[in-house]
Amino acid sequence: MPPFVSIIVPCYNEESTIRHLLDAVLAQTYPLAQMELTISDGMSTDRTRDVIAAFQKEHGGLAIRVVDNKVRTIPSGLNQAIRESSGEIIVRLDAHSMPIPEYVERCVAAHEAGKGDNVGGVWEIRPGAGTKIAQAISLAAAHPLGVGDAMYRLNAKEGEVDTVPFGSFRRSLIEKIGAFDESLLANEDYEFNTRVRESGGRVWLDPSIRSVYFSRGALGGLASQYWRYGFWKLKMLKRYPHTLRWRQALPPVFVLSLFILLVLSLFVGLARVLLSAELLFYLSALGLAGLKLAIEKRKSFLIPGIPLAIATMHISWGAGFLWSLTRPHPSPLPKGEGTPFSPGEKGRG
Repeated sequence: MPPFVSIIVPCYNEESTIRHLLDAVLAQTYPLAQMELTISDGMSTDRTRDVIAAFQKEHGGLAIRVVDNKVRTIPSGLNQAIRESSGEIIVRLDAHSMPIPEYVERCVAAHEAGKGDNVGGVWEIRPGAGTKIAQAISLAAAHPLGVGDAMYRLNAKEGEVDTVPFGSFRRSLIEKIGAFDESLLANEDYEFNTRVRESGGRVWLDPSIRSVYFSRGALGGLASQYWRYGFWKLKMLKRYPHTLRWRQALPPVFVLSLFILLVLSLFVGLARVLLSAELLFYLSALGLAGLKLAIEKRKSFLIPGIPLAIATMHISWGAGFLWSLTRPHPSPLPKGEGTPFSPGEKGRG
């Protein structure tokens, strides 16, 4: 008999996307009798729970449990869902995602083949809204200028990596290295995978394990998301400074250079020249990326849309990282307290 699998999902106000996830879980090729779905809800104020309840009435063959995540953070929701579940293998998913039908089956196969301790796949990123800027954001979120060498968003090859989105692991891994760090309100995935690697384990990327992820629908939401990523990345790096990658260092260095040159340009002529040159080079690179995609996709709105989206990602991430330098690292959150996370908010690095 195949191992019992627990799918865990943290969510908050996911009325518009949770049904996509539920349908995708129901469509899994893995035996439904060997699966359960535990949704840790951060006390949603929209119709998320109504949508889940309606789905449960329609499809009783899938075991679904909804638990209250009163702390209302992602890592607390993940840990609560793990405690409330019973599967030998745990598959983390997200309320903004749609796994392919073979997702769970391929995760289990990878574990049984001994490929890795935490196994994940790649994203197909789709717009989070029907607007032009949402389309630009979805393409920027998968562009090398936007994500650097984050292989789970690019055309990846199978193998060992630093981190994977979501991930799947045996329950025994939690017993070995501990659960998700509830003092981090983002980057909890990367921190977890760092502990996996430092314990001698492997984080494995299998491109056949695929899911659709819906990106932010507006620049404001994108800026907020990447600010959080940058802010909490520094907190994680203070514990594991050796995990810093070049793609993570560039945004704060860029933002800091802009700030310094802008201040100096008020007094020094050379600083104005350097600032103009830096901006010209940066905007030219983004402009070329936008033009290339606009030609490939035959969508002229990508010419301004791609530079706007990528610049928002870079500046927000870098500014959040630098702002984090001025803030002390918080202690682990007491039970019953926390900061609500945005719909679909993640903790990737």
